[in-house]
Amino acid sequence: MKRAIAHMDLDTFFVSCERLKNSELIGKPLIIGGGDRGVVASCSYETRYFGVRSAMPIKIALRLCPEAKVIKGDMEMYSNMSHVVTEVIQEKVPVLEKASIDEFYLDLSGMDKFFGCYQWTTEIAEAVKKNTGLPISFALSTNKTVSKIGTGESKPIGKLEIPEQKIKPFLNPLSIKKIPMVGNVTFQLLSRLGVRTIETLSETPVEVLHQLIGKNGEELWKKANGIDESPVLPYSERKSISKENTFSQDTIDVNGIKSILSGMVEQLCFQLRQEKWLTSTVVIKIRYSNFDTETKQYRIPYTSSDHTLLRYALELFDKVYSRRMRIRLIGVKFTGLVHGCHQMNLFEDTEELISLYQTLDKIKMRFGSDSVGRASGFLNL
Repeated sequence: MKRAIAHMDLDTFFVSCERLKNSELIGKPLIIGGGDRGVVASCSYETRYFGVRSAMPIKIALRLCPEAKVIKGDMEMYSNMSHVVTEVIQEKVPVLEKASIDEFYLDLSGMDKFFGCYQWTTEIAEAVKKNTGLPISFALSTNKTVSKIGTGESKPIGKLEIPEQKIKPFLNPLSIKKIPMVGNVTFQLLSRLGVRTIETLSETPVEVLHQLIGKNGEELWKKANGIDESPVLPYSERKSISKENTFSQDTIDVNGIKSILSGMVEQLCFQLRQEKWLTSTVVIKIRYSNFDTETKQYRIPYTSSDHTLLRYALELFDKVYSRRMRIRLIGVKFTGLVHGCHQMNLFEDTEELISLYQTLDKIKMRFGSDSVGRASGFLNL
């Protein structure tokens, strides 16, 4: 069966959400971020013209585009809108992968027997626009790589179909930067060798690429030739990561329990960032000495930041621990995971805090996840 894979991407998602709230912002240069000492979480096309980009310090962005309006952003609203869009699409497709807060893959293989896949995808995009007011772009092809590149080329608010026989003519003239797995380091390396277009990359011997960039060389060659067999992975809110701690002796030491909980949250947050996840739900579990077990959960704006998730976890613990009995076990779980390019909560974090997280993560990667952390997380019971 011939594969039909669509990629859908909400156009300047955070900016579009703000313009839904305030139509006077339409057409104006906008920066979504965390204030003068923060970084750009998102920006409108009007500011991108001046060179403003995501993750850029806001003070530098304002030098490039002084007329831009800075909005702190409402991650709770963006998270809620993302869930609504997911529900709209999920109702209409057999297999949906939520690749990030604003990005989706749809496996429509076989659907052309009942309804043209391109027309089907067009109607889904129209349904998203009708139900949410948000603009969305898409591309349809035979695999995830080509459809994702196609979406990028169709923006803003575009739609594109790239049938199998047109994949090579479509990809060949594009910059190798358009391939999702090509970062700045790889781009600079290949550019120095004269490999700047996808066509040149596709003609480069696999052995040469393997010598240059290691085991990813073959995968890069495949993508340059429009080959990608990776499946669309069904999206599930049940996807989660968790940790539990059973105490050697049942305890009523609340401060000690919270210290253990803090350490568990830190370790899970590190795992989130390493695997590039964002979570939208925090679950706290306690088991009393009589083996009664209780849980509570919060639905929260997507994040992977320690200080944000720790605050929710401790608030939940205070709510769930109501009997004042000895506790046998404490557990924390993050669910509703999506992959996110924003590895930090860019709306709250300053440049200094983001830099601190990055430094701590590097230390943990080198010496282990327990090598550094908050002092409150190192107590053992």
